[in-house]
Amino acid sequence: MKQYYVLFKNHDNGMRLYNSLKSKNIKATIAPTPRVASKSCGISLLINKDDIEKIREIVTSEEIDIIDIVEIDKNINQNRDKYC
Repeated sequence: MKQYYVLFKNHDNGMRLYNSLKSKNIKATIAPTPRVASKSCGISLLINKDDIEKIREIVTSEEIDIIDIVEIDKNINQNRDKYC
């Protein structure tokens, strides 16, 4: 199973996108950035695969700076991944 994360250079852009998605009723969860995905900002948004294109459109139209949207194998560590 795969998980999809939006990665950011900084916390401000992450919160900006999160609030925008929330106002548009698009589900996103603030999550720690998996180290296999990036060593930059500590937060990312966990999103649904079906929403990726809508999210890309919002990022472009609202000029929100993201690193990328990445796909990662879902490997839950019961001691760390409490946000799932």
